[in-house]
Amino acid sequence: MSETITGPDGKSRCLWCGSVAEFLPYHDTEWGFPVRDDQQLFEKLSLEAFQCGLSWRTILAKRENFRAAFHGFDIDRIARFTRRDVDRLLGNEGIVRHRGKIDAVVNNAARTQELVKREGSLAAFVWRYEPEARSRVKPQSQSTSAESIALSQDLKKMGWKFVGPTTVYAFMQAMGMINDHVESCVIRARVERARRQFKRPGS
Repeated sequence: MSETITGPDGKSRCLWCGSVAEFLPYHDTEWGFPVRDDQQLFEKLSLEAFQCGLSWRTILAKRENFRAAFHGFDIDRIARFTRRDVDRLLGNEGIVRHRGKIDAVVNNAARTQELVKREGSLAAFVWRYEPEARSRVKPQSQSTSAESIALSQDLKKMGWKFVGPTTVYAFMQAMGMINDHVESCVIRARVERARRQFKRPGS
């Protein structure tokens, strides 16, 4: 079975981005490109948590609603959310109305504040888990890794919620810690260039 589709420009892309129209721009401009901004990282990790048990299409379609509901994933504002805020979000039909996941985002915002005080930034902490180049395997051949398991365990020890190894691995794919575009995907080389030019936090 082919692992690619032909894009509108006639070039090969990862098979999954052909499933629905909204996947293509996300695949071409965002997925796998390295991120160091804490607010963006927090958004990506939060959305991956919301995806648990659901399709990414559902989350991507609701992303602007999530951003509005969580004030652009402003970490400090979310950390101040009260029970009333959670109840309000549970009534918001534009997002995934799952109390456990909403509570997790509020909890994780507070845990992020604590982490930033210790480590300087969320980015500085998570990028320590980047796999070494020689340890990387065939793209899209696994849903967890030694690094995602380690990061998941360490986040849980700090009190984070909804950060299992599979969720964390999807986060690592999305925020560019690994380049999981298949070898023949035209975007893979663009991501590799971005990763080479990317200044790792703390480096």
